[in-house]
Parts: sequence; structure tokens; C-alpha cells
Amino acid sequence: MEARIVDVAIIGSGSAGLYALARVRPSGKSWVLINGGEIGTTCARVGCMPSKALIQVAEDLHRHAILSRYGLEGGKDRIDIPEVMDYVRHMRDSFVGRVVANSTEKMDAEHFIPQHAHFLDPNLLELSDGRRIRARKVIIATGSTPIIPRPWQAFGDDILTTDSLFEQENLPKSMAVIGLGVIGLEIGQALSRLGIDLTGIDQLKTIGGVDDPEVARMVVEILGKEFPIWLGEAAEITREANGKLRVSAGARTVVVDKVLASLGRRPNLERLNLKALGVELDSRGIPPFNPTTMQVGQLPVFIAGDANGVRALLHEAGDEGRIAGHNAVSGTLTAFRRKTPLSINFCDPNVCQVGARWSNLDLERCAIGEVRFTPVGRAMIMGKNKGILRLYAEKKSGRLLGAEMVCPKGENLAHLLAWCIQKEMRVGELLRMPFYHPVIEEALQAALYDLYEKVEAKNEGPIAELAAIS
Repeated sequence: MEARIVDVAIIGSGSAGLYALARVRPSGKSWVLINGGEIGTTCARVGCMPSKALIQVAEDLHRHAILSRYGLEGGKDRIDIPEVMDYVRHMRDSFVGRVVANSTEKMDAEHFIPQHAHFLDPNLLELSDGRRIRARKVIIATGSTPIIPRPWQAFGDDILTTDSLFEQENLPKSMAVIGLGVIGLEIGQALSRLGIDLTGIDQLKTIGGVDDPEVARMVVEILGKEFPIWLGEAAEITREANGKLRVSAGARTVVVDKVLASLGRRPNLERLNLKALGVELDSRGIPPFNPTTMQVGQLPVFIAGDANGVRALLHEAGDEGRIAGHNAVSGTLTAFRRKTPLSINFCDPNVCQVGARWSNLDLERCAIGEVRFTPVGRAMIMGKNKGILRLYAEKKSGRLLGAEMVCPKGENLAHLLAWCIQKEMRVGELLRMPFYHPVIEEALQAALYDLYEKVEAKNEGPIAELAAIS
């Protein structure tokens, strides 16, 4: 069969694929966008956006219960779960609609091909209808799929994932969330606040992807007051005679209506026949690639976004798509410096990690500053004075390296810190910046003062600056 020839073929029309296309299309090169699954990005369909809509409803309801502290009539009113889920789907459909309307919906059949594809060799693709495409460069951006262990698949629709949760017209009275990483923790807290009898389970001894032991302890302490959290034992599921599910972890057991499996996502690579690339695949079936160029080995193939299994976050998928797209249409490869790592868990309070992780620090050469939020004025007024912020810096230079936190408005503090780390700012420089009163950022100021006392570089501190002005 004669193959159609193009300069660039992009497999996958999710975030990474669309960002790659944004670099390929203006180049004047010929291209096709191939997508055999659902249209719309993972973020808009089943990830960031519907989950945040559900979280916001749950947070507003939870906040309503605090009104009695102010002398107002509060408490939880009747919750119409079907209305909640309908609202979440409405928001989801709005976000998906906007993505599709601005991308694949505008493409003709010559450029957008709704088919699955697999490799015959590094430059030759075969579509599910038998057509072939020979591409000078190929970008793999096929996204990911929730993991459901094979034994659990026998329980059918009673095992939910984020791909199916938002399609539920109603929610059961009781659930277990197995896997308390970022998504499991967010959704678990939201479901609990909506009145679901919820149990959270994880075989690890930390939750929310937390690395710093002090922050880890605080996260479990705070979230464990909202719903039971079982850690350190793998979960097993059996079917009860009444049709419900018994979930056991070590000596602990609970009977629930449904289970939300939040065990991570696997890259969608199984259909691609990556063996045809002639490179060794790892245990997950992922080919070797350069994270600064996104190139697979020395091949004319690039891999971006969730498909490479490294940084499964929308902003990272966007960056990787841009890098892959740029290199696919350029005469020479360019290696790009990656941005400061930034992770935000939208549970309440937020759990965030920025820059260097605690487990990777050389503790003899690093200093750690912290602040606890119990006495922070702004947090007290908000009724959210729970949490801790920990900052890491080079002891000798005072250069900020990273941070981890569980605290109110962590999503904002994390961004500020990520920008400062990327600019390679020192603790003293940060303390010379303005801090208003009363704001949450005063907690950051307090943590910086604590850190400043532990670093050796003192010549750029706030006192030195004030002395210079006088």
C-alpha cells in the first residue's frame, strides 16, 4: 500500500499533542494529527477541571458549616448529590467544548485523523483502517489511562476511576479510596465533605506525594480528622454476599458500596508497537528519551506528556509538547532547560512541593527554615490556621533550593517560591522584598527569617539593606 508522506505526524490530540502542533503548524511543514481515543484533553475531560469543580462544591459546603462561629445560622443543608454531579459534568463539558472548538473541530479530514496508529518502523505508521503514513518526524503524545489491578477488574462498575467517577449520576453512601496520592487525596476529601462515608487507604506511609517527614506527619494529622486514613498496608478487595465490597488492609477492614481506585496512570503505549522502533523499552514499555529534547534515542521520534511517564502535569505536558514540536521541525536539536518542579495538591489545606525534594538534600550542606500556621493572623481570621511550611537553602550561599508545605493558600505560596528558585534568589534577597500585613505571605516571611538565621550568607539580609538606606 502506498503511504502518504508528511513532515510531522503527531499521535495524540491531548495537551502535549496540541502544544506540539502549535509549534509545528507555523513552520510551514506538512503535518497530521492522529487521535484514536476520546477528543479533548485529560485535564479537561477527567482530570484537573472536573476534579476542581467537585472540590470547590465540597469546599463551599464545608465552609458553610463554619458560619455558626460568626453568629450566623450555618450547618450543612440538604445535599442534592445528583445536582452536584450534574453541575460537575456541565463544567467539564464546557471546558472540553472550549478545547475541542479551538483545536480539532477546526481541522479538516486531511489534517485530523480519528484513528489509532502503530509503528511499522520509526518513520512509518499504519492506521487502524489500514492506511499508512510515512513521516519524517513522529511525536508520541498519547496520554495515559488509570491503573486498575487485574484482580479488581472482576468487580466491574463497582471499581471507579477518575475516568468514570464524573459520569456517576449519583454517589453511593460509602466508598473507599485506594491510593492517596495527589488525586486520591483531593477526591477523597471532597467526597467525604459531600457526606460520603469514606475510608482512605494507601500502602505507603505518607500521602499526597509528600516527602518531608515533618510535612508528612502534619498532612496525615490534619486530613485524618476528616476521614479515616489507613497507611502502610496494601489493600485487598472481596465481594460480600449482599453485593457490597469488603476492603481490607492488614488487620483493618471496611464494607463499602464502591471503591475509587487511585493508583496512578499508565502511559497509553500498548497500541503503538514500539518494538518496531528498535530500542530497548523499560519495564513499563517506555522507550529511552532525552528530557531536554524529548527525542527517543537517536531516532526521528519524540515523546511528550503523560506518554513518557515522568511529569504527569498539564504545564509539564505543555512544555514537553513545545520542545518536541520545536525539535521536530528544526534542522538541529535544541536542548531546553526544564522549569523548576512544581506540584500542587488542591486538598484543603493545599499540599505543595517546589524545587528540590527533601529526600534529595545533602542535609550537612543545607539549612531548613519553617513556620507553623497556628499563630498566623490571616490564617486565624480565615479559620484555617493549620499547617506547616518548610524551606530549604544552601547553607553557605543562602540560595533557595526548595520547599514543601501543607497550608492555606499553598497554591499561591508555591508559585512565588518556584519563581524565586528559578531566579536562583538567596534568602536575604527575598527578605528585602515587601510583605504586606495581614496576609498569608507573612508566614513565608517568618519561615525566611528562620532560615536566614541558619545560612552563612548575611550580607544581603534585611538589616544590611536598612542600614544602607539610613
